[in-house]
Amino acid sequence: MGLWKSAVEGVVTMRPDFWKNKSVLITGHTGFKGAWLSLWLHSLGARVSGYAALPPTDPSLFELASVANCMESVIGDVRNLTSLNTTMKSTQPEVVFHMAAQSLVRPSYEEPVETFSTNIMGTVNLLEAVRHTDTVKAVVVVTSDKCYENREWLWGYRETEAMGGHDPYSCSKGCAELVAASYRRSFFSHTDDAESHSPAVASARAGNVIGGGDWALDRLVPDIVRSLLRNQPVVIRNPLSTRPWQHVLEPLSGYMTLAEALCEDRHRAAEAWNFGPSEENVRPVGEVCDGIIKRWGEGSTWEKDPSVNPHEAHLLKLDSSKARCDLGWTTVLSIEETLDWIVEWYKGLKAGKQGRDLTLRDIERYQSRLKQCLVSRECCTDHASPNWEPRWRLVG
Repeated sequence: MGLWKSAVEGVVTMRPDFWKNKSVLITGHTGFKGAWLSLWLHSLGARVSGYAALPPTDPSLFELASVANCMESVIGDVRNLTSLNTTMKSTQPEVVFHMAAQSLVRPSYEEPVETFSTNIMGTVNLLEAVRHTDTVKAVVVVTSDKCYENREWLWGYRETEAMGGHDPYSCSKGCAELVAASYRRSFFSHTDDAESHSPAVASARAGNVIGGGDWALDRLVPDIVRSLLRNQPVVIRNPLSTRPWQHVLEPLSGYMTLAEALCEDRHRAAEAWNFGPSEENVRPVGEVCDGIIKRWGEGSTWEKDPSVNPHEAHLLKLDSSKARCDLGWTTVLSIEETLDWIVEWYKGLKAGKQGRDLTLRDIERYQSRLKQCLVSRECCTDHASPNWEPRWRLVG
């Protein structure tokens, strides 16, 4: 993707040449975010490979958008180190995005062992396979905003806050962060000249990601869409819980920007990064539900789930000022635009349009929005890394 400052022109410029012919491996490419990222990278000319379990839902964006047709797709389990090693050696990636995970809170209560083994040992295996692959320059380990010890604060969590997690999913993501940090310090350190060419490893923590093509169970937007397609009332669990909502392309642009920084500045960006939405996109669940139902029309309604549900955080948001200042990453979509795009995607599918066309349309118009962003002459330095000289400074 490539976002760079243009002091003369005062606009964001794109660098499609960075990803052209770049060998990229995505674990979890059959999932919602993985499918979006696979299509985006392929559209930029990357040579994309994927390693993941079978699509976790039916239908799935992976199948609706024919993602397998644009990449080398390997079906496997990240808990199988031998298989992962074989794939890593055969694909010889320069950049690795680790997205394979058990990614839902409620199922983690039902299958805690699977959640911990996939999210923790899967990360261990991925980094172990990277350790024995000479071609890898950059690794982005994708975790979650739920990796933090949630104290129900009104302000956003910074990258230096303590890891934690009440439920098995959140805890497993905090553990994955610790695994990434341990491998970075133990095996990918840049302090030793002998290790100066080792891969640069960073972790990325995003907020509640939403977008077209998500069909996961127990996730807000897919649950709403399923009810709307069946002409049934939408049932939601916690309408007052507040979440940092963002279109899936927003954090993906952050992951790609981070990968570029890791490749070009290597270990200077090898640390943890938050990629959350702007403050105005932090909204209650009920408000998001109202927004989707209003856009959908057809007399739809919602009601609160009367049953007793497992614990979920009431308030959680990220402080992403470090990524905005040091990487120049920025969000470009308001919550209103995000909900517009989501409803357009699903209604387009309902009308018979192809999932691939709908997804590529959103990628293209998102890139157009990025090009319209203005360069900021200002940069907050409160969270900047020591001795770091920001080169990417953008605002929407």
